[in-house]
Amino acid sequence: MASQLLLPTNTFTNSSLDKVFVTGDDLTLKRKPNHATRVSYGFSLRANAALISSHSSYVEVPRQWYNLVADLSVKPPPQLHPKTFEPIKPEDLAHLFPNEIIKQEETLERFIDIPEEVLEIYKLWRPTPLIRAKRLEKLLHTPARIYFKYEGGSPAGSHKPNSAVPQAYYNAKEGVKNVVTETGAGQWGSSLAFASSLFGLDCEVFQVAHTYQQKPYRRLMMQTWGAKVHRSPSELTEAGRRILQADPSSTGSLGIAISEAVEVASRNEDTKYCLGSVFNHVLLHQTVIGEECIKQMEEYGETPDVIIGCTGGGSNFAGLSFPYIREKLKGKINPIIRAVEPSACPSLTKGVYAYDFGDTAGLTPLMKMHTLGHDFIPSPIHSGGLRYHGMAPLVSHIYEQGFMEAISIPQTECFQGAIQFARTEGIIPAPEPTHAIAATIREALRCKETGEAKVILMAMCGHGHFDLASYEKYLRGELVDLLFSEEKIQESLSKVPLVV
Repeated sequence: MASQLLLPTNTFTNSSLDKVFVTGDDLTLKRKPNHATRVSYGFSLRANAALISSHSSYVEVPRQWYNLVADLSVKPPPQLHPKTFEPIKPEDLAHLFPNEIIKQEETLERFIDIPEEVLEIYKLWRPTPLIRAKRLEKLLHTPARIYFKYEGGSPAGSHKPNSAVPQAYYNAKEGVKNVVTETGAGQWGSSLAFASSLFGLDCEVFQVAHTYQQKPYRRLMMQTWGAKVHRSPSELTEAGRRILQADPSSTGSLGIAISEAVEVASRNEDTKYCLGSVFNHVLLHQTVIGEECIKQMEEYGETPDVIIGCTGGGSNFAGLSFPYIREKLKGKINPIIRAVEPSACPSLTKGVYAYDFGDTAGLTPLMKMHTLGHDFIPSPIHSGGLRYHGMAPLVSHIYEQGFMEAISIPQTECFQGAIQFARTEGIIPAPEPTHAIAATIREALRCKETGEAKVILMAMCGHGHFDLASYEKYLRGELVDLLFSEEKIQESLSKVPLVV
């Protein structure tokens, strides 16, 4: 029987593709007339031939973002002003964000309409494919059925443009000229540089020192899209100078880079701050992932038993899981939802649930979250995007409410899983989602032992084409597990503000 490959309609210009069928090496396109076809941003037909389905309908790009807060009976604790410890007011955030972003941060509405201008850009790569990992299943000899939602086909190669595009749009709409941000692995910085280029914004990025050196091509990617990129900590800000004075060889952290970016935005009236994770509006934008996935899983006739995603700040995990938590709250499904974090930076599994700053210098609002302490500097693991001392307050809240669970996995096990995944499914994953891959493999092997044919859904948030140096270290046997220091964490936690 012929295998059938279903691709998103917008994978081809002007939604020109009606159906794609793959039989062996033959590819037949059934097209509407008078429309050119092209494959967008690195989306390989042959590499994604695992996107097999016997259905003929298509999933459209969602037209609304979903706000989980609206459906929670217990609302998350409010953000607090860093000086008064009183609940933050919209005007307290006006120096950082445009008005529409502030509204989205505080809204209790269930759905937020996606602007048409944003939708048109989303259609460059969305909807993204849901792929069954049959070859990985075969390698593991598991009865489990493994699916992954792949976000690596975006221009920046990850899920991050899902929020970068609307943030750039709202800033441009309100007349902002410059945006500034931080980036860990470089995926968020790349995404904002891309989005800023589309809306005529100047973009400035503080990149964590470790990845600034480790991933030069991410830096060049940002610069190609017109961004100005600084190594963080830098001499350009008071926050950066203070860190360098204490430790001239600092490898940096997302907390430090956030401090530098927030400082720049605070002292320049024509500049606003953008961030790629943690805040509610970012998680809101990412829900296009889960909204698409629910419909795609329905097309497969499947319901996930286990949903797995990596967590650093929480954007990718929330993007996939929040729409499923909505369905769980309705009583329609009851999947296990599992966050996976690095053993070297385990905010959910080893941190405390307390009010803390989102940055190292204490410039952001105080947020109730799982934290290792705002001045905790994680070991320089290869998953730069997960080296954050805290967790998104909303993810922390639902963890406390029992809607999800969390585990941590060391990086050598993650890269072992990544190699297995790459050699079966053909996609080289970014270091961040290797944590989800390793956890998925663990679950699939448990199914092998028990005989359970569970449906496992995994968030595959980006490709690792700019992370091959990390793979080289693993393949040479030079990659080691970097664990956290209990003494270091306790010292950092002792500086968490006491909020009564």
